[in-house]
Order: sequence, then C-alpha cells, then structure tokens
Amino acid sequence: MVSLSYVLSILKHGALSFLKDDRKVCSMTNSLELGLIGNCRIGALINTQGEIVWSCLPRFDGDPVFCSLLHEHDAGAGTGYCTIDLDELAGTEQFYLPNSAVLVTKLTDTKGAVVEITDFAPRFRQHGRTFIPMMMIRYVKRLQGAPRMRIRVRPTYGYGRHSCTVTYGSHHIRYVTPEGVLRLTTDMSLTAILDETPFFLQDNITLIFSSDETIPDTIGELARRFLNETLKYWHEWVRDIGIPFEWQDVVIRSAITLKLNTFEDTGAIIAAMTTSIPEAAGSSRNWDYRYCWLRDAYFVVNALNRLSTTPTLERYLGFLVNVVAGEPGRRVQPVYGIDGRAQLEEMEMDSLPGYRGMGPVRVGNQAYAQIQHDVYGSAILAVAHVFFDHRLIRRGDEALFRRLEFLGEAAFAVHDQPDAGIWEFRGILRIHTFSSVMCWAACDRLAKIASVLSLTERALYWQAKADHIHAVICRRAWNDRKQSFTAAFDEDALDASVLLLHDLGFLAADDPRFGSTVAAIERELKRGDYIYRYVDADDFGVPENAFLACTFWYIYALAALGRMDEGRILFEKLVARRNCHGLLSEHINPQTDELWGNFAQTYSMVGMINSAIRLSKRWDSAF
Repeated sequence: MVSLSYVLSILKHGALSFLKDDRKVCSMTNSLELGLIGNCRIGALINTQGEIVWSCLPRFDGDPVFCSLLHEHDAGAGTGYCTIDLDELAGTEQFYLPNSAVLVTKLTDTKGAVVEITDFAPRFRQHGRTFIPMMMIRYVKRLQGAPRMRIRVRPTYGYGRHSCTVTYGSHHIRYVTPEGVLRLTTDMSLTAILDETPFFLQDNITLIFSSDETIPDTIGELARRFLNETLKYWHEWVRDIGIPFEWQDVVIRSAITLKLNTFEDTGAIIAAMTTSIPEAAGSSRNWDYRYCWLRDAYFVVNALNRLSTTPTLERYLGFLVNVVAGEPGRRVQPVYGIDGRAQLEEMEMDSLPGYRGMGPVRVGNQAYAQIQHDVYGSAILAVAHVFFDHRLIRRGDEALFRRLEFLGEAAFAVHDQPDAGIWEFRGILRIHTFSSVMCWAACDRLAKIASVLSLTERALYWQAKADHIHAVICRRAWNDRKQSFTAAFDEDALDASVLLLHDLGFLAADDPRFGSTVAAIERELKRGDYIYRYVDADDFGVPENAFLACTFWYIYALAALGRMDEGRILFEKLVARRNCHGLLSEHINPQTDELWGNFAQTYSMVGMINSAIRLSKRWDSAF
C-alpha cells in the first residue's frame, strides 16, 4: 500500500514528470574508474553510475553478456549493459563495504532523492563447501525522497554482435542465446524492465542474474540472506590474512582483488578480467588477459602466501601439476585456458569497436604458441612452496620432486637459447636475461628441494647445473660499459626485469653488481616517477606508457638496497595513482597518470602487496 507521505513526496518532486521523458541524453565515456565484484567463478565491472559494463558468463573467459566497456553508447542507447538510471542525476558516490567484495553505489537527483544499489556475487560456506553460483545480485534501496528511475537490461551474445531473445514468466525474464540462458529473477514489475518505463521507487527491489534455474525463496529475503552470508565470508577471509602494519587498507583491497581473479573450479589464476583495453591510446596493443599465465600466477600465489593465505596456492598447484607435470616431455606453454586447455587461438572481433573505439578487440592469445623459457622457473618456484611450507596439509614428497625434474632438464637445455621473453615479443627472439635467470631458478630450487628431501645426490646434481647457468649469465649478460645486467645476452639494451635479480635470489643485495644495475635502470628507464619495461622499439614501436609492475620492482630493489625513504615516497605516489576503489590496471600514462591496459591487473596488485610488506614498520615496533 502506498503511504500518504510517499504520495506527498512525489507531488513535491513533480508528479507531472510521469507525463514526459526529461532525461538528459549524454555520451557515456568509458574509463577505468570501475569497481570489481565476483565470487571466483564470475566477475563484473561496474562504473561509478552503477552500470554493469563488463561481465563474462558462465565464467571469466566466456562471452561478455555485458560488454559496453568495449562499446560506448549514449544514455539510453546501445546494448551490452545493465543500468539503473536515476532521472535528473546530480551526483554519485561509490564504495566497497569494508573488507569485502560488495560494492555500493549511491545516486542522488537534483531534488535530493537518493537511491542505493548494492552489487555482489554470492560466495559463502554452505553444507560443508563453498557456495559460488553463477549469480550476481543487485539490491536497490530508496534512501530518501521520491526517486524516479528506470532500469535497462540489455545483454548480448557473440561479443556484442546479437541481442538476446527474450521470454518471461511471472517473476523472471529469460535472455536466451545459442549457448545458454541468462535468467533475471526480480520482485519488481517485469513490464517496467521489459518496456524500460520510468517509475517512482517506493519499496526496495531486487535483481538476481543467474543461470536458468527457478528461485523458490522470497526474492528479497534471499538477496538479504546471501548478502549477509557473503559479507560474513569476506570478513572472515580478511581477518585470517597476515597484513603489514602500514597501508592495511591498500593490502586488503589488493588481496581481495587477487582472490577475485582466481577460478576456484580448477585453481587457475587469470591475469585480468578484461580483454583488449589498450596499453596506450590507439596503440593496437590490445590483448586478451582472461587466461592463466604461469609467470603471473607464480607472482600471485607468492604474494598471497606472504599474507598467510594458502588455499589459493593449494588450488593453483593442482592446476599447475595437471597442465605441466601431467605429461613429462610435453612442451610447457607460457599460458593456458582456465580449464587447462592448450589452444588459445587469437582472433579479432569486429562486432565490438573497442575501449573508447580503440580496437581491435581480440579473443584468445597467441602467446600460448610462443617460446618463453621462464616458464620452467615459474612452475618450479610456485610448486616449491609445498616442500617448505609446513602449514600445508598436503606436502611435497619425492614422487612429486621426480615429476618436476623434467622441468629442470628442459630449463638447463634452453638457458642460453633465444625466446620471446617476459614481454612476449612477437617478432623478436633474443637470449633474454630474465628467461635465463628463471632457468637458473628452476635448477636452484630443485637443488634446495632435493636437500630438504635428503636426496643428496640429486641436490648436488641440480646445484651443479644452477652454478653453470649462473656463470653463463654473469659472463654474457653483464655489460662492463654500462655496469649493468642487460636485457639479453651480449647486448647493450636494458630491461626492467633485471630489477628482480635479488628478489629471485640470483644476486645478494650487497653484491655491487646489483646496486650498479639498479643505477643503470634509473639512468635509462626511469621517466618521472615510473620505470619503463624498456625504451627501445618493439614489434609495435616505442612503448608510450609505463608498465606499472616495473615501478613496483624498482621499489623492491630500493628496499633491498636500504633506500627505504625513497621507496616509501615512491610507493605513496603509486598508492595515490589507484582508481577510486584502490584498483590498478597494467599501464599508466606518465604525463596524465591515467590508467591503461587490462583491468584489474594482478601484476599491479601483487606489486601493492609486496611493496607494502617490504616497506612497512614491523608490528612489534609500530606502537
């Protein structure tokens, strides 16, 4: 029943507005000021006005049913999104509920009416297991006034090429594609959604996007229960991680973001939620990052392990063993599908114009076919945790060690052979220093694992191979003229990846070669506050924007060299460069500080965590 006070509020705010559509039509320019929700099965990106601009179903690498991030539209036009539009919008506020992946958007109109949208993907413990449905919930609440609004739900399929066939029942709408059905269950008027008619919001409403299954419970009550349980899950998860004293909120948000980039069903970890956000404006450096790179995944599990959260590590190791150690002798790829598939054929989708119209939009990633010799070290460095971390119930044993040895043999065989390198050059092959160092790391860690297993003969065997590779690198990658390790053997060009020589254990912090290498990187690759990965032309020309991870690697190096004050100042600057929700993409424009590249980028969030750990005051000396 409509209350008298509500009717009076409508009259006060202009009942005659029902008679006309007075929405201002304005261009929706995309940016990376986005919030991320998810549950380790699906994810969604939501802009500051509450529009779902990106979400792939039924999993991270699926067809983006909401894809307006790559297809800009005017207000009320276009397809590939879900909006909750407030008439005469005057302001927005958006934030995460503390220590959670629950996103709240507040919309205020010119008359002071306020609507609150709570977005989340359910994730919680139920019946002795984690409940992670293919489901997103939008809970809409009137906070004050008489907000007049309309809801537009326009999913697509075929990467934005086709609109869905629509059917409906008493409380649901089905958006049908050849691949499946997206079902919207709601407690509001279906006609208002189907016809996109404006209405005054009186009662709270709920929108549940899910697979094509009946929801037997009362819709609003179900949403509230799922919200409470999901908040409880995230609060408990955050409570159990070990964080540094300083920059706690930075680390918590970064850790949650890394968690949301894990595909729990297989243990795979994606590099980012998106495809084809350009590394720089109009650069055509547009790649699909919705897959599992062994290198990126190692950095993620290593960072999360430093926060004392081990389940992600354990699940990833299961994925890794299946795709890498399952068939000894098979070529190890740099990247795999989240289901473990090897073939990731790259193609361009002309149905989407791209981020701000900057195509091409690519699906798949040809890097799967590249030769990248660092993969052997990435795999062994990740697996090594199970041999040394006593918190893990399932520890590494001799049988697993023997299954890993073929990776070490492969690493030794190619340590001085050319490859595409960490930066995945498409038309350039060199003997990359980083790749060779990772081959050394593969042999070095096998020696250490053999020692802890008391396999003395194997320990000596692998240590000899590691020592050999170390000597080769020091002879061929060290440049006397520049007093630095270079990007590749017998060359002069520098590469920011050598900043990791200490972090990987290849050089001690007090080795003069490490300090002079850092100095050389500062001279040649530093632009303002940022470290470029390299400055020479590659397959696509000279890089325009800075790769954020490299600046974090520089901070690691500063901390190792005892230059803590410099590291803290630079880290604070990077903290300030995050978007409004504390998230980072892959690249940044050094002139404007605008974020570019796929989002949210795990490399960058790892950098936030590792830098904070290295620079923070110790808990026992903080207060």
